[in-house]
Amino acid sequence: MINFCNRDRDVQQMKILGEDMGEAGRWYLALPPLLLIGFLVGLFLVAAAGQSRLEAANDRVHSSQRRQQALSEYLALITAAETAQRGYLLTGKSAYLQPYLDALPKIEPALDRIHQAYGPAGAGSDKTSELRILTGKKLGELEATLAMFRERGPVQALEIVRTDLGKQTMDEISSIVGAMRLRENAELSAATERWRFDLLLSRWFTSAGVVLNIGLVLLAVSVGYADMRRRALQARELRDQKHHLERQVADRTHELAALSTHLQYVSEQEKHSLSRELHDELGGLLVAARMDLSWLQQRLPTSDPAIEQRFRRIHESLSAGVDLKRRVVEELRPTLLDNMGLYSALQWQFKETCRRSGLKCTEDIPKAEHKFSPEAAIGIFRIAQEAFTNILKHAVAKSADMTIEVNREEFVLRISDDGRGIAGAPMQTTTSHGLVSMKHRITALGGKLEIRTPAAGGTVVTVHIPVSRIMLSEPA
Repeated sequence: MINFCNRDRDVQQMKILGEDMGEAGRWYLALPPLLLIGFLVGLFLVAAAGQSRLEAANDRVHSSQRRQQALSEYLALITAAETAQRGYLLTGKSAYLQPYLDALPKIEPALDRIHQAYGPAGAGSDKTSELRILTGKKLGELEATLAMFRERGPVQALEIVRTDLGKQTMDEISSIVGAMRLRENAELSAATERWRFDLLLSRWFTSAGVVLNIGLVLLAVSVGYADMRRRALQARELRDQKHHLERQVADRTHELAALSTHLQYVSEQEKHSLSRELHDELGGLLVAARMDLSWLQQRLPTSDPAIEQRFRRIHESLSAGVDLKRRVVEELRPTLLDNMGLYSALQWQFKETCRRSGLKCTEDIPKAEHKFSPEAAIGIFRIAQEAFTNILKHAVAKSADMTIEVNREEFVLRISDDGRGIAGAPMQTTTSHGLVSMKHRITALGGKLEIRTPAAGGTVVTVHIPVSRIMLSEPA
């Protein structure tokens, strides 16, 4: 009943965006993000428009400042030229004439800058044309006065200066420049005022946007908090379910591992019993048959070649049967393992593997034999036997090595070859039942398996097993 209630509650929580909330509920969740997105878009457009207005006002201010600067520079040059020329006429010293000579080449570029500042169709373009005319007239008057000074002396030149021609031209230039300056001052004031107004308007829009944004964020936070709380409850329930499932999987895995270990133990016991029966029963029958056949051959001598051939064929068949029985018995349960110990059985199996495949084999086994438990001995032997089988089937090797190391804490079995190696991570992706069986046997003994491929090639299989799990006593 509790499970059904929990399931119903999960269904209600999972349908928060479904039909159970209704149309109003869906709009309740969707409206704040939509408002926030719309407001952000509007705020971006308003900010972009305000930025454009500020940039336009700023351009007006800078343009007016450039025009005022060009006018001041022009007026300063024309005034400096006139003053230097008058000083030279009064004193006759060439040092007074140098500012005049310096100003002459700069006046025309200054007029060009004024023209560029106003533009070809600007409000001051007509005044710029008048300035060019008056400037040419003024410079001509100054140059004519200097020529008169050089040809007829200072008296005649000063007579020209005392006339109102030069003064009228300079007054007209000053009047035009003054009018243009007044206009630029008015333009600068208007542009500055516009810039301040646009800045204030932009600040008001920004402040209003911030306030509205804060409200929308608070609304979104409240909705998000409610959703997060719901999700947290779901996550906690899912976590509890996950832990429950993990415990179930761990229990099932432990049970399966124990069952597999038991089945391996039963299989080894059955193999042991079968090997004994084959050795005792079938071996006795085959030996008795060979003895009876030899007795008949001695008691019934014959010179018939066909009969002699049949006797030889029976002898050969019985010998082959004995050899087959011996191989089957050794495969089921090595007699060396029970009679001579684990090291002798491993050494015999290793040499037999190398003999059948033509491998060059080297081994490093402790001389002193340790006393292993029967389950550990047959388990380690099967692990090594599977490694030897893999070398025969897959390695395509020319040589193989087997090393056994035993210290106070760990038993290490290392089998290596110079074959083509194993690509990738075999223990994570393999579908080989042999490798899986090796891993399970090692895990059942409390050890670990390492399979690696060195840079030089080949495969190295290393088995680490705690001594406390497999040893019965120290070596004799």
